Amino acid sequence: MTAPTGEQHVLSSHGYRAVVTQGSGALRSLTHDGRELVDGFAEDAMPSGGRGQLLVPWPNRIRDGRYTFEGTTQQLALTEPKRGNASHGLVRWVSWTLVSAADDRVELSYFLPAQTGYPWALALTTTYALGPEGLTVTQAATNLAATAAPYASGAHPYLLAGPGPCDGWTVGLDAATVLEVDPDRLLPTGRAPADGLVTSPLGSTVLNHAVTDLARDADGRATVTLRSGQTGVALWVDENHRWLQVYTGDDTPTPRVSVAVEPMTAPPDAFNSGDDLVVLAPGASYAASWGIRAL
Repeated sequence: MTAPTGEQHVLSSHGYRAVVTQGSGALRSLTHDGRELVDGFAEDAMPSGGRGQLLVPWPNRIRDGRYTFEGTTQQLALTEPKRGNASHGLVRWVSWTLVSAADDRVELSYFLPAQTGYPWALALTTTYALGPEGLTVTQAATNLAATAAPYASGAHPYLLAGPGPCDGWTVGLDAATVLEVDPDRLLPTGRAPADGLVTSPLGSTVLNHAVTDLARDADGRATVTLRSGQTGVALWVDENHRWLQVYTGDDTPTPRVSVAVEPMTAPPDAFNSGDDLVVLAPGASYAASWGIRAL
């Protein structure tokens, strides 16, 4: 029998162990000294709720699956039919090719062909690497088309600070601005100060918010922490990730067991707003990195 997500790439280093899948290029598992850091999925299952998946060439939602780029209107398939949106890119269910592997590192690639709604070809690579500071993930794209292409990237890990539910966890999130959305389609309507968005401990607070204007360290990194007693987990993003989506999963089959912290280089509906959207010139490349470590 073949696992639903195909080959399972196992990495280990410095007490960390990760499993990355051929199908979806997903982070199926990440542990440190045996403690689960992500709420992934079993080897004999397919990912649900976006668990561990890569979100390229856009994260989050595109209104009506329709956008205009350089004067031409494109129509994508509505992969979130309930809300009438195109959701989370075009590579969530594809098979990634193994480029190289070592005990502590795996590099995967995928050729994204031009298609209806996205008529540009991209060469994609994703590298997962373990080290003393945990997991580092680098997502890169090169535009193979003859014209400029719109692009953004993201990922969808669900984090575990300890035993759930997440109500008793403390969340460290330093962001100045939250994206306001309509309650039915979760599409942007404006921006507001993020003060008071997260309570500590989390309690019954429902999170499904995109935040930006992130506080950063001297290296340009922004970090979110989740803590449960003496254990915890942190997710960091580099300066190319200007947005994070935080999501308590209240509308999933396993609500509030974990908290998704989703790195995003652009906000929801960026193909229409243009906010933080990358425009890849022909032959140009773009890379963004994020990572997870134990606390």
